Amino acid sequence: MDLKLTNTLTRKKETFEPIHKGKVGVYSCGPTVYLTQHIGNFRSFIFADILRRVLEFNGYEVKQVMNITDVGHLVSEADVGEDKMIIAMRREGKSVWEIAAFYTVQFLKDMDRLNIKRPHVVPKATEHIDEMIEVVKTLEEKGYTYKTSDGIYFDTSKLESYGELSGQKLEDKEAGARVEVSPEKRNPSDFALWKFSPKEQKREMEWDSPWGAGFPGWHIECSAMSEKYLDSPFDIHTGGVDHIPVHHENEIAQTKGARGHQLANWWLHGEFLLVDGGKMSKSLGNFYSIDDLIEKDFDPIAFRYLVLGAHYHTQLNFTWKALEAAQHALNKLDDAVREWDEPSEPDQDALDRFLDKINDDLNMPGALAELWKVVNDEEMDSGMKAATLLKFDQVLGFRLDDYIAKPLKVPQEVQKLLKDRQEARKQKNWERSDQLRDQIAQKGFIVEDTPEGQHLREKRS
Repeated sequence: MDLKLTNTLTRKKETFEPIHKGKVGVYSCGPTVYLTQHIGNFRSFIFADILRRVLEFNGYEVKQVMNITDVGHLVSEADVGEDKMIIAMRREGKSVWEIAAFYTVQFLKDMDRLNIKRPHVVPKATEHIDEMIEVVKTLEEKGYTYKTSDGIYFDTSKLESYGELSGQKLEDKEAGARVEVSPEKRNPSDFALWKFSPKEQKREMEWDSPWGAGFPGWHIECSAMSEKYLDSPFDIHTGGVDHIPVHHENEIAQTKGARGHQLANWWLHGEFLLVDGGKMSKSLGNFYSIDDLIEKDFDPIAFRYLVLGAHYHTQLNFTWKALEAAQHALNKLDDAVREWDEPSEPDQDALDRFLDKINDDLNMPGALAELWKVVNDEEMDSGMKAATLLKFDQVLGFRLDDYIAKPLKVPQEVQKLLKDRQEARKQKNWERSDQLRDQIAQKGFIVEDTPEGQHLREKRS
């Protein structure tokens, strides 16, 4: 079956065809490393991971690039305000370089916790300033730029196709603009390619350029780095829907202006993650990181399971109750597969059904349904089930190879703690019961109280 994807550029679900037979280049917009990435960010990164896994499942050789934005991202998309890195520097009392290094490590750690495959190339913006300057110079030579008191700007009125990704014409974009606009801009939608450092101060992050000391605009890094590592045009560009109207529109404009062709043939965008039906916000107290999930005893893979339960084109509402249900489903899956025989041969009919689902625009809810069909199939022997689910997990990424056909082994010291806890509960000594539960947890096990009694499971690593 052909792989079908919904291309934001054409607004159609179409059969995917790569530029080079058997090979696919994917560029995924990465994090701005001034703060811990929240679970909404990670919905987008899981989406990009699923895309890569589905491509590989279909036999493609994939090269994935994901940028690290460690400079040049202003608070406002209107090119006003402060650099987010500078704000973080003041907040934490560290240098911007220390801020970037710390949150880059944190991001990569969280990716590993969610079993998101590391991109093949993870370029940092600060290490590609020369490439960005060269793109800006080309745009200048071709007449797409102008200079203001605070930087070099792209003149969007010079590009007839500007607005093609969002479907908004330039005049519609300008009429609907609700952002603060610099009086020196020729058009409200024009954007900075290079920002000048303030004359009265030296920034921690600034570079020399043909136009003066300063730093790159946010959008130019992606045009420059994607071209360096994937050429242009390349196959697929991914990101969140919030990138469509400004960031990705501007990436396209830069490359079209400089090179005369599209940046990528396919643009795929994942929808928002809501929290309790609304926007995630620190002021509302619902700004959650992967550490927050772990502190509440949830496995990060349970969040991955939750994300896969909704199509990437639909908004997903995060609640603790929904995450609890995802954790319960994951626990049930782990318990079931531990008792199976060693993997034999996968069931081809099940694999075909699974492939039909994932190739239908990454239909992961349908893929999960196929997983449970196999788990609950009473006619299929467990060795075949094990082999089939291991194939499924190449896409799902639940780390099932750590659990399939691996019965739970409980050390004697944990068995004793469990027995002592059972006795404490009989005596209604809840404080002692909780203490013993914590001791069991320190040994790498989780004890759950069910109507049938205590149920022990091993913490996922």
